[in-house]
Amino acid sequence: MAMNDRMRASDADRERITGRLREHFAEGRLTREELDERVTAALNAKTLGDLRALMTDLPEPEPVLPQAAGLQRASAGPVVFARRGPRLLPLLLLLAFLAILSPGGGLVVLAVFQFVLVLALLAGAVALFAAARFRRRMRRHWARVDHPTWGYPL
Repeated sequence: MAMNDRMRASDADRERITGRLREHFAEGRLTREELDERVTAALNAKTLGDLRALMTDLPEPEPVLPQAAGLQRASAGPVVFARRGPRLLPLLLLLAFLAILSPGGGLVVLAVFQFVLVLALLAGAVALFAAARFRRRMRRHWARVDHPTWGYPL
């Protein structure tokens, strides 16, 4: 350690120490005056011992264990869903292909296609009714509030 204390400090060492001093100031361990004094001393430090003396009364950052890092990362933000296993669309295409090749499979594919078409028609009808209801509600709202129509009939 004594040999390291006599080694000359690099600009990167000085910047690293000033960054840590700013972190300690942000956490409330240092006052503005102490921060100014220590940053000035860090920028003027010649050896690693001079830099180490500035940090003796401040705690070192705690090392993060690999298990704790995984837990911290999981709780830090939203979990991105990663799909494992085969995709659903290729399996459905394979199933449709097998249904076509099987005896009477063309009828099964036709029935499934008709079912999908009926669902699409139902969804379209529901969307039309919802749009009409929304338009009626907006007409009532705009009729209650005195708004200019800007030349568009409601």
